[in-house]
Amino acid sequence: MSFKANFYALLIGIDCYLPNKLPKGGCYHNLSGCVQDTTQIEEFLRGRLQYPSTHILKLTASYVGSQEPPEPRENWPTYENIVAAFQKLTDVTQPGDQVYIHYSGHGGRIPTKFPELKTNGFDEALVPTDIGNSEARYLRDVELVHILNKMVRRGLVVTLVFDSCHSGGMSRSAGDAVVRGVDEVDTTERSLQSLVASDAELATTWQSLAHNETRNLKLSNGSWLMSAKGYVLLSACRPSEVAYECANEKGRNGVLTYWLLNSFKQLDSGSTYKHLHDCVVAKVYSQFQQQTPQLQGESDRVVFNGKLMPQQHTVNVIRINSEEQKILLNTGQSHAMRKGACFIIYQLGTTNFSQLDRGIALVEIVELGATNSEAKIVQMYGQQHIELGCQAVLVDLGSSRLRQKVRLLKNGAVSNSIDQQNLLEQIKTAIISKGSGFLEWINDDRPADYQVIINTESNYEICNPSGQPIPNLYPALHCDDQEAASQIVRRLVHLAKYHNILQLDNPNSQSPLSNKLLVELVGTQSEYDPDEQPDPTLFQDSGNTPVIKSGEWIFIRIRNNSSQVLNVTLLDLQPDWGISQIYPSEQDTYFWPFDPQEEILLPLQAQLPSGYIHGVDIIKAFATIEATNFRWLELPALDQPQLDQVNTTRSLPKNSFEKFLASIALDEQSSRHLNSPKHYSREWITAQILVRIQQ
Repeated sequence: MSFKANFYALLIGIDCYLPNKLPKGGCYHNLSGCVQDTTQIEEFLRGRLQYPSTHILKLTASYVGSQEPPEPRENWPTYENIVAAFQKLTDVTQPGDQVYIHYSGHGGRIPTKFPELKTNGFDEALVPTDIGNSEARYLRDVELVHILNKMVRRGLVVTLVFDSCHSGGMSRSAGDAVVRGVDEVDTTERSLQSLVASDAELATTWQSLAHNETRNLKLSNGSWLMSAKGYVLLSACRPSEVAYECANEKGRNGVLTYWLLNSFKQLDSGSTYKHLHDCVVAKVYSQFQQQTPQLQGESDRVVFNGKLMPQQHTVNVIRINSEEQKILLNTGQSHAMRKGACFIIYQLGTTNFSQLDRGIALVEIVELGATNSEAKIVQMYGQQHIELGCQAVLVDLGSSRLRQKVRLLKNGAVSNSIDQQNLLEQIKTAIISKGSGFLEWINDDRPADYQVIINTESNYEICNPSGQPIPNLYPALHCDDQEAASQIVRRLVHLAKYHNILQLDNPNSQSPLSNKLLVELVGTQSEYDPDEQPDPTLFQDSGNTPVIKSGEWIFIRIRNNSSQVLNVTLLDLQPDWGISQIYPSEQDTYFWPFDPQEEILLPLQAQLPSGYIHGVDIIKAFATIEATNFRWLELPALDQPQLDQVNTTRSLPKNSFEKFLASIALDEQSSRHLNSPKHYSREWITAQILVRIQQ
């Protein structure tokens, strides 16, 4: 694909924060996933989207145990260098060019330089690496708004990703995750002189934007620009929440960046930022219920404008071992591949790779190398043979774990009269004997999906990777209860199933069904009679997850944008950790066929489980070509009697895809890896939306 020289990027990643004690005792602690964020984003931009290195500006500060970053000083993300990078980006671009900006690091708050304009009394800011120096300056919201507004007015098409807190809130880092922010305002005396513009210019820009009727421009509301035109902003969390970074199979990343990259790789050339946000927000929520990514701006814009998202990216077959049914592909770790990735092989000389059913073979990587990888032949289609020089198209990024890792932690605040070692050993034994293949006990440095501790009230707690107790686990399980260990493991197995179903997605971006299922929230209505015409109040901002009052009606638009009949099913992943089919609602109906271009407005009444003040429902939709029963994925509310493994609504699996679904929910399997039948990857698609409900 030839590159058009009108795409640019600025990547800022800060792990090293020079020693800085804030007046109230806090500090910006060193991080460990921000530079990796920018490195992996750069790999994606250069590899998948073919950005040339000369079009990517990068400022990083790595932490290697010393007080200063190892990078050259001219590449440090200081205030001066960040402002200069923005200026350079503005100078080299032309109207119509696209600009991608990614910031990973701490977010902070400082006393405002414009108290007459800001009633809250503070500016929100990006925190440079050298902020420990009292002469260093923050990049304030009033400055960044001016920079970005100038870009938009100049005609640039701007995409911004901020993987940082608005502030640190009151949450503390714990477990395998840390927070990117602090919970106090830095009152250190610092220079108020701006390198961006004069105070008069900054004040004029801020004042003109703050009075705009359509958008509140306070940074704390996640809105940075004057209108919804010319930009997209994806921020890590809501103002009242925190942004986490945590360990994963590749090291550490910001949670937003990790799932953003994961979702990028599944998009096709027609995917919008709204679709991307819908994917990301539910995946983030599956790990961190205290973090909700926000989207502002042109949510209906195609990701990267669609111009640089290639329909096909092919690799060569460079060696064939017919005896062992293996081939060598010229792709590997340097191309962000991983073991288990699957490719469709096309006949030698093929130039149109958009029709997956024209492939001659399916192969799966079994040995991953740096630049070349060995793949086994999984299935041959027809009579054609694989030849040297055949092209391969990625259809599956690889297997996903269904087995969740559990770490057992002692709590130093618990009385010495409680034998924590023995109690946690009981949990370990129960995990090994009763984990149903869904759980793995770990005591090494690998990242944990769940952590189990005993709290100061002598009750067991199951926590997420950040060390925050997972909500809505009732009743409390006291450590003196002889059945507590078994009950904790049953809860962990249930949570693992719920998590796996939430993460279930078709990774094949080349599927003919990709982007063909539209599922979106339309609006709410306080009172609604199903026999009358709906009249919902429309949602004004699709990027802010709406909060619905319990008892209100929400309306969901479902549309088949494909040219063939799709069988549609909707599941509700509930705040009490239950999963139920809500459309079609009849017990003996598994799906509803949608004709091409058919659309419905589905009314649903928001409800909370008894005793709940608030909760989150995730509506997960599936569309398939073949008749499929998704009731295999239903779960009761946690700690309620389990569903009969084979009942009248589930019946027996009728095909390979239903057997795959059953493997996610049944307890008999001893090893867990999510490998969907590859020949079905062209025949199903999923979409999901998140709804917050409160009393």
